[in-house]
Amino acid sequence: MDQVFFSICIPAFKHEKNIRRLLNSIEVQSFRDYEIIISDDSPDNSVQSVVSAFTSLPIKYYRNIPSQGMPRNWNFAISKACGQWIKIMHDDDWFSDKDSLKYFAEETTKGGMFIFSRYMDVFENGKVTKPSFSSYLEKRILRNPVSLMAKNVIGPPSVTLIHNSIKEQYDERFKWRVDIDYYISLLLNRNSFSIIDRPLINVGISAAQVTNSCYNVPEVELPESLLIIEKYGLLPFRDILVYDAWWRMLRNMNIRSKEKISMYASGQVPSIILTMIKHESFIPIKILNIGVVSKILMFISYLLNKKLIKIDV
Repeated sequence: MDQVFFSICIPAFKHEKNIRRLLNSIEVQSFRDYEIIISDDSPDNSVQSVVSAFTSLPIKYYRNIPSQGMPRNWNFAISKACGQWIKIMHDDDWFSDKDSLKYFAEETTKGGMFIFSRYMDVFENGKVTKPSFSSYLEKRILRNPVSLMAKNVIGPPSVTLIHNSIKEQYDERFKWRVDIDYYISLLLNRNSFSIIDRPLINVGISAAQVTNSCYNVPEVELPESLLIIEKYGLLPFRDILVYDAWWRMLRNMNIRSKEKISMYASGQVPSIILTMIKHESFIPIKILNIGVVSKILMFISYLLNKKLIKIDV
């Protein structure tokens, strides 16, 4: 039996309405050489009931008892894939065009192993936005993949396509920065990607999503941000966007002392972070929250702090 072209891997958790929408968007695809892997973490049969109605689709369904949890569920779904290419799709996202898979397939002929497309953010209130991605940012993330920590310009995993020879897994220690960490790892090992310059995926945005529930939550953001430093070092701080991302995070979470950040650290906090906190602690919070003023102060701190990158590395 010939190997299928795409393995569409869907880590599911409840949300039967969303999974139905996603499967409907697969059912109408003009490109038909695929299998569907559904790894279901639901505590009930809600997803399974929806899946059973799609008898025309080549679905391999796995019910996880006990639940895997994210991102272990993502890795499990991918581990069951037999296709030449892995197309992960989160259950709240869906294909925006009947030719989406066809465009992904066409892009694979250009030699890239890591591919992603443009996408549309679709909010619960019906608002639709198209995130931008400039050639300047493309060059920046190739030069310094850890700059993705400042802004995830790639997007969620649903916009990506990877060749099945890629063996990196999602780091299961992460909850919020899991996709960013994965992209950084891929780019550091390959230093290349391919972009499809058209929106092929609709990304569902809701308040219940993990990414929204973790935003500005120090118990999640700070340990994961420190773990990024532990994995990839401090050289990325030479990029002012990475420095600025940390400056804003510390400011927004009101981290103004070594004692406070140490509450969220599993090990020693790098001196560059401690010095940044010291700089912010000298500034009244009302002034620090003024956007333009904060940028100027951040830049001064960056210039004063650059020498610590060499000391800490």
